[in-house]
Amino acid sequence: MNNQKTGYTGETAAAAFLRRKGYTILKSNFRCRFGEVDLIAAKSGYVAFVEVKTRQKSDFASAREFVTGKKRERLRATAELWLSLNDTLLQPRFDVMEVYYDWESGRVREINHIENAF
Repeated sequence: MNNQKTGYTGETAAAAFLRRKGYTILKSNFRCRFGEVDLIAAKSGYVAFVEVKTRQKSDFASAREFVTGKKRERLRATAELWLSLNDTLLQPRFDVMEVYYDWESGRVREINHIENAF
């Protein structure tokens, strides 16, 4: 499976997971010159800028460990731009979602939602 298809699969599963938890998805794949935010979701007074990491397993490292300092900087800059373009009274935060996907069965094995990850 290529990276683009893997990312799409993980982001689709993450969005469905968030909806089941009562979130409203405001935007998927918000892109600008600073970077990209996979999902922007709202719930309970917060707007969450969500980075989704999809992996097959966590033997080497957990998926969240791939959200590097440089990636966090790009996410912050992208979120600032989105906030400047969208009036909201919601408190911003940054979440990470780990999606573990079994390529052989074509099924998501596990999803972890880390709220306020950084």
